[in-house]
Formats: sequence, C-alpha cells, structure tokens
Amino acid sequence: MEKVGIVGYYQVQLYSNANYGRYEMIFEAVRGALDNAGLKKKDVTTVISCTNDYYDGRTISNAFPVEVGGAYLADESKVEMDGAHAALYGLMRILSGNHKLAVIWGGSTPSCCPYHSARLFETDPTWERPNAFVNDITAGGFQMRAYMEKYGVSTEDIAKVAVNNRKNAAKNPLSLKEAQYPNLTTKEVLESGNYADPVTELMVSPLCDGVAAILLAPEKQALKITDKPVWITGVGYNQETYYLGDRDLSTSKSMESAGKMAFKAAGIKNPKDEIDVAELSEAFAHEELIFSEALGLAEKGQGAKLSYEINGDLPINPSGGALGGNPPCATGLIRIIEAVKQLRGEANGYQVKDAKKAIASGQIGMCAQNNIIYVLEGGN
Repeated sequence: MEKVGIVGYYQVQLYSNANYGRYEMIFEAVRGALDNAGLKKKDVTTVISCTNDYYDGRTISNAFPVEVGGAYLADESKVEMDGAHAALYGLMRILSGNHKLAVIWGGSTPSCCPYHSARLFETDPTWERPNAFVNDITAGGFQMRAYMEKYGVSTEDIAKVAVNNRKNAAKNPLSLKEAQYPNLTTKEVLESGNYADPVTELMVSPLCDGVAAILLAPEKQALKITDKPVWITGVGYNQETYYLGDRDLSTSKSMESAGKMAFKAAGIKNPKDEIDVAELSEAFAHEELIFSEALGLAEKGQGAKLSYEINGDLPINPSGGALGGNPPCATGLIRIIEAVKQLRGEANGYQVKDAKKAIASGQIGMCAQNNIIYVLEGGN
C-alpha cells in the first residue's frame, strides 16, 4: 500500500480571546498550510474540517466556513471530535485512491461559547446531567485522585509535569501567552488555586481560540511536493464507555489499545526505545503520566520518574503540549504539527536532537474517553 505523507502545516497563534474573526483564522491556517507546501487552492481535492456544533452554537457548523477552509468546488466533509480524528478521515480518503491532496483543519473559539456548559451533554442524562455534579471539571479531579491513590503518586510529582510543560511553552512562540511560565516552580503550581481537588489551575490545559491545518498526500505526490515529507506509519484509536462509574480512571484503556494498534502497524516493538519524541494531548498534567504508562513508555505508576525534558531520554511535549494552549477541535492536530516540526528539524527553540520517529495523540470525552495516536517518521 502506498504511504501517505504530511506535506504542509500551519498553526494560528493561540489567544485566550482572539481579536479577529474565526473565519479569518480558518483562512489563515489553510492558506498558510498551502503556502508551506508551495501549493495552490486548485491542488486541493478534499477538505476535512473539525468543528463542533455545540461549541460553535449552530447546527451544521461546517456549512459556513466552506470557502475560507478551501473547500469551494472541492469534496468536503466534517468530523465533530478532535482534529487528530479529522486527520484519520483525511488519511482514509487518500488511501481510497480518490484524492491526491487532503486539507485537514480544525479549531474553535471557546471565548465565544459556553464550553463547559456544552460539555454537560457528555454526561448521563438521567442523573449526572440534571445535578451537574459530574462534569468535565470535576471529572479531572476524580481521575487525578484515582491515579494518585492507586500508585502512590504525589501532587508534587504531577506539579512537576506542569512546570516542565509550561516552561516548554515559553519556548514556543505559537503557544498561549498566558500559559507561558519560564520560571515556574512546583510550589507555585500547587498554590495556583483549586480547580477540582486535587487538580490546581496550573495543572489544567487552558482553553483558548485557535485553528490549525495540515496537508496529506499519497507517496508519489508527496515526494513531488516536498523533499521533507513526514510519513504516517501507524495510527490507532479506541473508545471506552462514557459512564465514569464503569471505568478505572487510574489508567487509560483506550490509549493502551490505541497505542498497541498504532505500534503494530508501524512495526514498533519497544516504544520506549524506538520513539524519539512524543506529543501527547493532555487535558490535565496527570494525564501525561497516565498516557505515558498506557503506551509503555514507563511502567505503571512510574511515569513521574520519566526523563521527559527536551534533552531527556524521551522528550514529551517539548512544545508545551496542551498545557501550552487547548483550542477545542484543534489540540490533537497541533500535536501532529508539533511532531512534524520535530521530524523536519523546524522546532526552533525547542528542537529535539536527531528526532526520527515521533508519536502524537488527540483525545475527546470525559477523562480521555476516546484516544487516537499516530506514529510519524521523517526522511524519504
């Protein structure tokens, strides 16, 4: 089967409250990705957007950004999950043999919508939703507490993840400015205010406005477009039950299954030794540890002992990850872009040395109910 490569990308600067329109952001992202690859609008054969009707406050929300998203007179469809899921849809369209260039873009402007209220619709409608005791905020506290109690992990261990990622975000010019903390300390994270005990404010991926886009092409086409394609060599995805009471929140079964699927496709037998850099889409700092363990990058309960700094044994989220900015529907797509930057040697200021293989993930749902992960490789 012909390989599929990522041949272009672009991410709009993240803002807590963007001072320009959403459609302008979408246009900037798609136009930027085409310019990055030296292509024109006429080269596009299919466009996959990632938006959410609840977040956008309107039904059939993909009908409105057709033109600015590059889909005028082109095949067009939509995913209401994360941009990383939209990339899977685009990958399938390329593999079908019917398309030579797929644009995948995703993003939203939560500054304009009641994001947390919308997410109440993810909960059980008979008990959880009317009472609103269980929601995406409190669920983060349940998850962190379950992980800490099962493995004896301390709040200080998890605070160190927040310190590392927010320091990394300070090196990334596209991250959310309010998320950049070059001199952050563990003490400051622990005292940053209660979000949902034991989660503190600086352990949370901050909501922000943003849009990102990538371009996919089949192998022959990709090699004509760029001498630095990044190949998708494996992808895995899985979903757990939505009811939190039926899940073991101390781990991530969906990420574990997704990782096995992706690694098998990519021929990876020992991810800890074979992966050079990881961009994991974490809604909270503790999820980075849970995901690392689910993927076999660390033993269960030992994720905090991982050397995940940029110059460590296995750098995780050198861009700052989602703790550097979390624009719904774009966060996982940005993780893919950041992995591509590393493999192409374009992560200026936070480049991991000699990165050849990377993983990037996206998630949706309470406590990362659904996970999707990609194995990416650089070189021709």
